[in-house]
Amino acid sequence: MIKAVIFDLDGTLLDRDSSLKCFIQDQYERYSEELAHIPKQEYISRFIELDHKGYVWKDKVYQQLLNEYDLSNLTWEGMLDDYLHYFPAHCVPFLHMEDVLKELKKKGLLLGMITNGFTDFQWMNIRALGIDHYFDTILVSEQEGIKKPHKDIFLRALKALDVSAEESVYIGDHPENDVLGARGVGMHAVWKKDAFFDGNFTDSYVIEDLKELLNVINEFQENWCEKEKHDENRSSSID
Repeated sequence: MIKAVIFDLDGTLLDRDSSLKCFIQDQYERYSEELAHIPKQEYISRFIELDHKGYVWKDKVYQQLLNEYDLSNLTWEGMLDDYLHYFPAHCVPFLHMEDVLKELKKKGLLLGMITNGFTDFQWMNIRALGIDHYFDTILVSEQEGIKKPHKDIFLRALKALDVSAEESVYIGDHPENDVLGARGVGMHAVWKKDAFFDGNFTDSYVIEDLKELLNVINEFQENWCEKEKHDENRSSSID
């Protein structure tokens, strides 16, 4: 039986693409005097390109932006501090996020989260979404000293929840860090499809909307019951 559902954060619960666009637009307006010579949409597009879906940390992004646009009146340290301070205020959840978390808790399932990133920053985003109280354990890679797809961070989450890999479902948007990482320790894995990544999981569950996860969990539970009945019948026939 499935006892726990463990989530990724960015790209799974947090709509990072929408959040980042909202933040960049706001930052551009706050620094409009210094950035006036750069068309707004150009600045936003270039930031998103350099950000590479969040896999390039912002110190590098800002250093590149300041160099490309000759922004000698700004510092990358100051822009990075601005990002760390203001980004959480622009956190946008994916559609149905809270409804799904509530329904899973109503079903009596344990909830966990494993996210790569910096501890304080990720916790600010989690709290900005208002979802920390739903989770029985939350692991952030910086605090743990390891990051996905390393198997140990998945195993730590399972230990914290006191469940086996077979009793757990993991959902995330990154094919390697999330899907293959979870499957590597024997967990059931669900890919929240993202066009940014190439994914060909014909033998895995794939969803596009979080509400689809509820049906997937129900299917896992039904399959588990059928397996138990099959094992019981097989045992009886042998006896």
